[in-house]
Amino acid sequence: MKPKPDQTPYEFWEEVYEAASPKTSGKPSAVLERFAAGRAPGHALDLGCAKGDDAVWLARGGWRVTAVDISPTVLDYARANARRHDVEDRIAFEQHDLTRSFPQGRFDLICAMFLQTPFSFPRHAIVAQAASALNSGGLLLVVTHGSAAPWSWADRDHVFPTAQLEREDLELARSDWSDEYVGAIKRTARGPSGQTADVLDNVIAISRR
Repeated sequence: MKPKPDQTPYEFWEEVYEAASPKTSGKPSAVLERFAAGRAPGHALDLGCAKGDDAVWLARGGWRVTAVDISPTVLDYARANARRHDVEDRIAFEQHDLTRSFPQGRFDLICAMFLQTPFSFPRHAIVAQAASALNSGGLLLVVTHGSAAPWSWADRDHVFPTAQLEREDLELARSDWSDEYVGAIKRTARGPSGQTADVLDNVIAISRR
């Protein structure tokens, strides 16, 4: 789905989620589970939380979570998800256009899972801003598309940067960070009509020293 002419990001994402089912997979992102499992719970920030499966998984594991999205509709879906799992009291849902406002606080885990959009969007600057709110010893987990599924809105000739280039574009001083994993991970994606395709995800998992 591509934006209509003159459509704002808010209007676009509201339209996307108003047309979507409120049902969720009930499972966290595999990358989040891989890198966050076993970490001592603290305060997590989920940027672009969508229907809330990652936030719910973290909350069920003892984390306090600030979950952020631009769409009030999808935040309603996420709140209902949290209520179903009896963790609504552990998650603060906040509506933000991250180009205009940003959640307050200090965090021990920050997730930016596919914080990507068909609009012009200063993602690297926003992730770098998030990184400045991470406590010492905390984990910054960024996942971006490394390839496109056939149903993606990406142009066919689009060249995706590598995870290493994405890491460099964040402009985070290497003296302040330890790279836990920077690379591509293969995933089977599921499309809007149930179709599947193997895709690559770029994963940046770095911890603040």
